[in-house]
Amino acid sequence: MTVEIATARWIVTGVTKDGVLEMLDDAALAHQDGVVLAVGPKAEVTNAYPDANVTAHSHHMIIPGLVNSHHHIGLTPLQLGAPDYPLELWFAARLAMRKIDPYLDTMFSAFEMIASGVTTVQHIQGWAMGDFDQVVASASGVLKAYDDIGMRVSYCYAVREQNRFVYEADDEFCKRLPPDVAKVMAAHFAKQTLQFDDFMQLFDVLVDQNDTARARIQLAPANLHWMSDDGLLAIQEKSSAAGAPMHMHLLETAFQKEYAFKRTGTTAVKHLEKLGLLGPHMTLGHGVWMTQEDIEICAGTGTCVCHNCSSNFRLRSGVLPLMELQKRRMTVGMGMDEAGINDDRDMLQEMRMALTVHRVPGMTITDVPSPAQVLRMATEHGGMTTAFGAEIGRLEPGRQMDAVVLDYDSATYPFQDPDIAPLDALIHRAKTKDVQSVMIAGRVVYEDGAFTLIDRAAILAQIAEALAKPRDEEEQERHWLREQVFPVVEEFYDGYLQNTSQRTPFYQGSSST
Repeated sequence: MTVEIATARWIVTGVTKDGVLEMLDDAALAHQDGVVLAVGPKAEVTNAYPDANVTAHSHHMIIPGLVNSHHHIGLTPLQLGAPDYPLELWFAARLAMRKIDPYLDTMFSAFEMIASGVTTVQHIQGWAMGDFDQVVASASGVLKAYDDIGMRVSYCYAVREQNRFVYEADDEFCKRLPPDVAKVMAAHFAKQTLQFDDFMQLFDVLVDQNDTARARIQLAPANLHWMSDDGLLAIQEKSSAAGAPMHMHLLETAFQKEYAFKRTGTTAVKHLEKLGLLGPHMTLGHGVWMTQEDIEICAGTGTCVCHNCSSNFRLRSGVLPLMELQKRRMTVGMGMDEAGINDDRDMLQEMRMALTVHRVPGMTITDVPSPAQVLRMATEHGGMTTAFGAEIGRLEPGRQMDAVVLDYDSATYPFQDPDIAPLDALIHRAKTKDVQSVMIAGRVVYEDGAFTLIDRAAILAQIAEALAKPRDEEEQERHWLREQVFPVVEEFYDGYLQNTSQRTPFYQGSSST
C-alpha cells in the first residue's frame, strides 16, 4: 500500500509514566499497511516520504484511538426494558429485556463508540441462550459486526458456572419461589447452562475461526461468585497455555465483597492471589470495593484494573479509589460497561466524568487526576487490558495506526484562551460533533459524521422494525417471571451485609460535624 501522511496542528503520541503529555506541534504522522512509520515535525516527515498521500488537518489534534476496556451489549438495558437498580436487583430487572439479533445489537453500540473516538473495544459477551452451536452463532454475529464496521475488538465470553441469579446456587434460589414460578425459573436457567468444557471449546472455536487481525480472542471468568475454584484454575491454565489475557469482574459492589468473605473468609483479591490468577495478564473490572491491602497486592503483581465510572454511579456500586491506584503506577483502563451516564457510549464524556469525579477536597494537585492521566487510561492503559497489549494505545513507529482527529476550532468555538493547554481544553470541551474522523488500522472508518463502510440508517431501521413487533411468547414469559422473582431477590439481599458492613471511605466529600 502507498504511504499515507496525516498532518495536524498537534499530534499526541502518548503520555509518559510520570503523566507528562507527549505532543508535537505542527506535526505529521506517516503510516502504511495499518502501522505507524514515523511521527515528527511536518517538514521532516513529508520530506522523508515525498510520494506519500497527504491529508491535512490544519486546526485539529490527532490523538491515539480510544479504548473502551469493558463492554457487553449494544442497545442499553434501559432501552430494552430494564430500569436502573442496584446491581444485584438489576439482574432481576433484566429478565424482561427484549431480544435483538447480536449482529444488529453490536452495530448499534459500535456506531456510538466510533463516533466518540473509540477504535478498540473489550467486548465481554455473556448470557447467550441456547446450546453450544447457538452460542457460537451469537458470538460469531458479534465478531462479524465489528469486522464489517472496521472496528478493533478484543473479544471474550464470560464463563459462569454457578449462582447465575443471586449469590447462592441456582437450585437453592428456585426453592425460595412458589412451585409454578420455580418451574419457569429452572427452565430459564437451563437455557443458559453450557458445561465448563463447552466454554473452553468456544474459545478454541473462535480462535480457529478468526481471520482478521483486528480481532483477538481472550478469556473471561465472569466473577468470583459465578465461578468455582476449580473453574478458575482451569481458565488460568488455559490462559497460560494459549497466551491469552483474562478479564474478570470483581468487587463491583459491597455485596460482592461480602460474598467473598462468606465463601473464602478473606477478600476476593487475596483469594485470587492464593489461586495464582493475578498478574499483568489479568484485568479486574470495577474493583470498587478493594481494601488497601488488596490494592497493594494488585500493584505488586502487576494486575490491571478497568474503571467503569458511569456504570458504578448508575447502579449505585460505589467509587473506585482511582488515585490510590495511580499513585502505585498501576495499569488502569477505562470502560463504559452497559452504558454511560447519558445511556450511550460516549467515551469523550466518560473521560470527562473520570476527570471530575475524583476531585476530592483539598489543594494538592497530585491528589486528583490530570487530563493527561485520563487520556492514558483511555488509550495506552486501556490497550494493555486487551489482547492487543502494547500494539495499540500510542502513536509511535511500529504501533497500530488507530487514531482520532479532533476539531479544536469546533470544540472551542467561539473562543478559547491559549493559556489553557490544548489537550486540557479538548478533554473538558470536546463532544462527538468535534470528532472529525476516526482511523482504525490506517483506514478511515468514520468521517464528517458518516460511517464509510456501513449504512447506519439501514441498520437502525432494521433494529426499529425488529423491536416494533410485540413481545413473543418467550419474552412475555420472562416479563412475567421478572414480576414474580423481583421481590424474592429483594428479600434475599435484605440483611446480607454482615461481615463487611463497616466502611472507612477512601474519599471524604463532606462532613456532618
